[in-house]
Amino acid sequence: MEQFHFLRPLWLLLIPGALLLILAWRLNSDPRHHWRRYIAPHLLEALIVGESKRFRVRPVHTLAMLLMLAGLAAAGPVWEQEPPPFSQDLAPIVVAVDLSRSMDAIDIPPTRLERVKQKIHDLMALRRGARTGLIVYAGTAHLVLPPSDDPALMDTFLEALATDLMPVRGKNATAAITEATRLLTHETAAGTIVLFTDGFDTRQTPGIVQHRKQHPEQQILVIAVGTERGGPLRGANDQPILGASGKPVSGIFDGTSLKQLASNAGVPLASLTLDSDDIEWIQRRAEKHLQAVEAGKAQLRWKEAGYWLCFPVALIAALSSRRGWVLRWLPVLLIAFASATPKPAVAGDLLLRLFMTADQQGRWYFERGDYAEAARRFDNPAWRAWASYRAGRYGDALEQFARSDTPEGYLMMGNCYAQLGDYLNAVRAYDNALKLRTSYPDASANRMLVAALIPKPKMNPHTENEQPDDTPDEIKFDNKTGKSDRTMQTQQKQLSTEIWMRNLKVSPADFLRAKFADQAHAANEKGSP
Repeated sequence: MEQFHFLRPLWLLLIPGALLLILAWRLNSDPRHHWRRYIAPHLLEALIVGESKRFRVRPVHTLAMLLMLAGLAAAGPVWEQEPPPFSQDLAPIVVAVDLSRSMDAIDIPPTRLERVKQKIHDLMALRRGARTGLIVYAGTAHLVLPPSDDPALMDTFLEALATDLMPVRGKNATAAITEATRLLTHETAAGTIVLFTDGFDTRQTPGIVQHRKQHPEQQILVIAVGTERGGPLRGANDQPILGASGKPVSGIFDGTSLKQLASNAGVPLASLTLDSDDIEWIQRRAEKHLQAVEAGKAQLRWKEAGYWLCFPVALIAALSSRRGWVLRWLPVLLIAFASATPKPAVAGDLLLRLFMTADQQGRWYFERGDYAEAARRFDNPAWRAWASYRAGRYGDALEQFARSDTPEGYLMMGNCYAQLGDYLNAVRAYDNALKLRTSYPDASANRMLVAALIPKPKMNPHTENEQPDDTPDEIKFDNKTGKSDRTMQTQQKQLSTEIWMRNLKVSPADFLRAKFADQAHAANEKGSP
């Protein structure tokens, strides 16, 4: 309380003003004040009748109390500081997963990689609404998913990750950090890079140190995956991989190099745990780093506490507005209100409807995870669309997103089509988003994934020499069969959900494998003389 003071102390003049008001009322209501000029003082006391010595709360007293409380509130009592309200944001995180062969070791069941996938899934659930990106690396680093707040999309890519996707062996953590830095430069808030790995090439330590100096707004965290004893590598069909001697090949855990990285580069290091301590550690570190960076960029301001006085001011004003009401009825009123209060859920909903707009009610339910109710409450079409999407009502969400002619609107239209299994229209929606915004990582990544999920129609042997037409809106007929492309599309849409889900689980891995190979080849060609 040593820092207690008022931001606007002149408003405190209302307090002596309220006291003067009471004094003026007492003088004006005292009959002695009016008659002492006409009646002798010793006779005036005997002539005054009906005067009560008991104190009663008068309207002037409630008015004076309102003025004093309002003066205190307007004066701005403060005693602690806080950052500006709009400087707070959810900390973005880019996760870099080591996909070297040793991540298939089973010393952490079922494997190191599978446990990392589960940890990233749990991290997305813990960071609901925050943006999280995904990078994989071995000898090269590759972007899998730009920062996104969609857990379902992240799970789709996580299921496809495997160590055999990587075209080059190694542990090039520097390349992963460089790629993560590129992503975080597009974020508005200070971000965090998290490496999930079982070892580190100590020759890259100077590069990590240089990165921390050049990008102080980004922090690097390392999660060590593995045990000191190591474990055999799991291959196809859950069988151990055997070496030339017929013995199982073991995955080594290089904890020494990770400790050297933490010591020499000043990078915080933690181990993968069986419980949620590791992901909570990541979240705490990311939030503290964001707050530290934001506090350094923005000046702190005093946190006002005077608004708490608005509640007694409103209550006193309500009581004093009725004729014949005085403060002595306040306890009776409170007891009656408490006894008549309905169930908490009904009472809470009643308060929401009384004191909040429809969009505020929807936001209240949205932040508490009741997306279906939020969609019902929202008036704003954009918020209603988001709530419907989160609630799994993709058809309703599509109808709302279609009203927005923006890149974000087309992106979410594509996501809705993809969730509904209409991959062709999803690609069209992503193309429209890219036309409006050429550099749109979310739309590009989603389009590549969904395009890989579209089944390729079988070629008619009589028409295989014909040039295919990429225009999906044009209906063409096969002269031999009489069937149109539109009919073929309809037949594709009638495939069972089981077949679509099986394609969804297999195709992303093939897509990522081809993508990583092409990127590694392009990088090799670029680096060669």
